[in-house]
Amino acid sequence: MSKDSNQGMDYLTSLPRRWVTIYIPLILLLVILLFPFYWMGMTAFKPNEELLSKAGNPFWLINPTLDHFRKLLFNTQYPAWLWNTVLVSVCSTFLSLFASVLAAYAIERLRFNGSKFVGMMIFFAYLVPPSIIFIPLASIVFQYGLFDTRWALILTYPTFLVPFCTWLLMGYFRSIPFELEECALIDGATRWQILTRIILPLAVPGLISAGIFAFTLSWNEFIYALTFVSSSEIKTVPVGVVTELVEGDVYHWGALMAGALLGSLPVAFVYSFFVEYYVSGMTGSVKE
Repeated sequence: MSKDSNQGMDYLTSLPRRWVTIYIPLILLLVILLFPFYWMGMTAFKPNEELLSKAGNPFWLINPTLDHFRKLLFNTQYPAWLWNTVLVSVCSTFLSLFASVLAAYAIERLRFNGSKFVGMMIFFAYLVPPSIIFIPLASIVFQYGLFDTRWALILTYPTFLVPFCTWLLMGYFRSIPFELEECALIDGATRWQILTRIILPLAVPGLISAGIFAFTLSWNEFIYALTFVSSSEIKTVPVGVVTELVEGDVYHWGALMAGALLGSLPVAFVYSFFVEYYVSGMTGSVKE
């Protein structure tokens, strides 16, 4: 038997093993991960008659409708909730990135005494649950007259965004050679010029990774938005959908799933557009 035929037989014998060890587990994982999104989309387009009926196949859509989306967009404050969510997420993300860049650069590149301890304390601050620190933050928000405003969310979200973004950027800044910075200092560049013209252009994947993380957490945050905002027109999508589309023990499942579907699209778009930068940023932050 020739060498080519032996290779063909090896391929045939290894194919079932690959199905058992790789393909089937991946298929099961995809089904488990994607089924909630399938159910959400199907419920959003399913009329109330099918939602309440016990007849037929509950896993299939027979007569799709846009009534739930029409109710959500024209009979509720959902457009205002979506705008509030975008505004709060973008503003808090940029504030957090600005503070994190300055903190990470100071800790990793200025080499002052106790820098490692400060970096460790910043990361430990991220481990504190937001459900604990929102209690003292509520007192501060009331004292400064920020309650029931978008500023209450924009200024409090960085309390849990800055620690992790700083830790992530610290790892990425650590991977940039110090020789570049030393050469720039010899040529007369200031620290600000080094940061803006050398470090930040090289750390774009890390910045995008930290930005995606901050944007996602801000978009999905619930506790602060529920505590610091009470007016319907100021609410964000996670809070508005839950509080406005549930009346006592009556759940408007079609509108709820439509709101969840529309609310998840921006985050999915951001991840799909920047996925390569996100992966490279995460790997760059932990490779040392």
